[in-house]
Parts: sequence; C-alpha cells; structure tokens
Amino acid sequence: MLDWDNARIFLAVARTGQMLGAAKKLGLDHATVSRRIATLESALGVKLIERRTNGCALTATGETFLASAEKIETEFLRAQAALSGADVAISGNVRVGAPDGFGTFVLARHLSALMNEHPGLNVQLVPLPRAFSLAKREADIAVTIDRPVEGRLTVKKLTDYSLSLYASKTFLKDRPALAKGDLSGVRVVAYVPDLIFSPALDYLGDFDLAQNPRFECAGMLGQIEAVRTGSGIGVLHDYAVRNLPDLVRVLPEKRVTRTYWIVTHDDVRDLARVRLVHDFMSDLTHRLARQFI
Repeated sequence: MLDWDNARIFLAVARTGQMLGAAKKLGLDHATVSRRIATLESALGVKLIERRTNGCALTATGETFLASAEKIETEFLRAQAALSGADVAISGNVRVGAPDGFGTFVLARHLSALMNEHPGLNVQLVPLPRAFSLAKREADIAVTIDRPVEGRLTVKKLTDYSLSLYASKTFLKDRPALAKGDLSGVRVVAYVPDLIFSPALDYLGDFDLAQNPRFECAGMLGQIEAVRTGSGIGVLHDYAVRNLPDLVRVLPEKRVTRTYWIVTHDDVRDLARVRLVHDFMSDLTHRLARQFI
C-alpha cells in the first residue's frame, strides 16, 4: 500500500535533486529520508531514484511516478483546503517568484494590502534575478520575462515595460561628450553574461554598447545603485528609477520594451489562495499600467 508521507518525501528529493537537500527542506535527517525512499521503492517494487556522488537522479520509472505523485499532491492540497475551510477563509502559504525589480518595486510595496484583508494568508515573495521552476514547486506563482511554451502552465500577460539608458548627473557633468550622445569608451553597468537567466535581459546590443568596457552586476537593484554612484551608464527599468532625481536619461529618444508574464502551474491554479494572489497581482499591474511604459 502506498504511504503518502513516503511519496511526499520522494517529491522533495525529486525537486531538490539530493537526499540532503530534501532532508533540510522537510526538517528530517538524511538517514530517515534515505530509509523512507527505500521503503517506497520496496512497496512499489521499482527503482525510483539513482544515488550518485553529486546527488540523485530519477529513473525512467521515477519520472513516471513523479507525474502521478504530483497529481496526488494537488488533490491532497485541495482536499486539505476544503476540509479546513481554507477556501472560505483564504489561509495558507502562497509563494511568488519574481524578477528582483518587479518583485521589489511593485509587489513588495503592495502585497501587504492583500494580507491585511486576509490575515490567514501568508505570501512568500522571492524577488531574485533568476528563473523559477513551477514544476519543482519552487513557487506557486511566477512572474517571467519570457513566455513559457512548455509544461502544464497557465500563462497570462501582465504588462509591457520600458527600459532606457541612464547616468548620474555627476557622471554626465564630468563627460560633456556623453551628454551629447557620444557613448564611445564609456563604462557600462550590465548583467554578468553567464548569469543572465533570460536572453531578453541582454540589452547592450539595443544601444550599440556590446563592445564598451563594463562593470557587471548580477541584479537589477545593484545596477541601479552602481549607476547612481557613478560606476557607469546603464540600461535601467523606467518604472524603477522614475522617482530618482539624481539619474538622467541618456539618448532620451531611445528605449527598449520587454514583457512580464504571470504563470501558474495547472495543479495549483484553482486553489483559492493561489487564485486570490494571482488575481490581485493582475489587477495591481493593470492599475499601475501607466508607470510601466
């Protein structure tokens, strides 16, 4: 007979790719996780996980069981919500993954209003310059820069947003040629190339700055601060810096446009708490639409 608790541990191992990582996530010791996986494999009569020196990998059978276990997990969450009245009171955790700019300058400023209306709701905001895997349950809702084209996902456009080239007033004052549009040899604040999680974040070609010397910073917040303190010029999100008087647009006639998408996994999209946060984020972005372009 299948023990759901063992299946839950299997899901954690599958999503973290290692026994130790799953143990930390679940608050268990490594030996317990290993033993429970062995019990699950024995009960099913199949090998689900291959232990390797650098972690764990699912067998072909393990991949098949993963899909089934995730469906069971979804139904368990729905049943738990229904029996506890969570779909009425709206309670529980909802994790939102978002790019650091949108997460910090938009969501972090407004999500508390939703939680004030629903005291039992706990929103976990993860504003990081990285992609989030909904299949691995790294988030319940993700804001992405590229529109996902694969997976059991529900995708909706949030908004277009614009980016422009900026410099600090002090930086411009010391470089009169730059103020006239001469960008040759000027240091550019940009992303670290091998840490760019989306090709859409490579803006330098749009401004013919690919050959300029660089100061590279992995996060948008760090880039803003670097430009403000004179480390160079940088392509920054207009909505994030519009209220910073020490920054000036260089080449004001030139800007680029990108898009934010909101994504949920089909397994959790109908949970009331997830729907609530999803709809709040959509409505919020619509209300603030004029700030993004």
